[in-house]
Amino acid sequence: MRASGKGRLGADPAAGEPAAHAARGSAPRGQVERLRRAFHYSLAGLRDAWREPACRLEIYAMALALPLALWLPLPAVDRLLLAGSVVAVFVVELLNTSVEAAVDRIGDEHHELSRMAKDLGSAAVLVAAIFAAAAWLVLAGPAVLALARA
Repeated sequence: MRASGKGRLGADPAAGEPAAHAARGSAPRGQVERLRRAFHYSLAGLRDAWREPACRLEIYAMALALPLALWLPLPAVDRLLLAGSVVAVFVVELLNTSVEAAVDRIGDEHHELSRMAKDLGSAAVLVAAIFAAAAWLVLAGPAVLALARA
């Protein structure tokens, strides 16, 4: 059982929602409201991310890379890999920022586990960025060179 009190299939016995609603795919009013609130919280998270310089840098990179990935004369799968690699860096940066915020909330004193959590988050961003750079070199590099020669 989840901490929210929900049982299997998304039913909330405390709110009087039977499991049958979730099982047959209908969405009672409470579930729609829950989705609306989740969407609102997600937008608030994106606003918070915009205030972080590292996230802002990733947003700028996506704003440049996504149109380029769609514009390049490449197969659809290659375009998807290019776009996905840049989006993945942003997603990992969001997760890293959330880890840093949680660690900073705990306190300012130095603790080895706090250092480790922050460094692991940073390493995850680095790994995602290296993968994205490799994908762009391998997939977009030849297309950009061909366009430059033309």
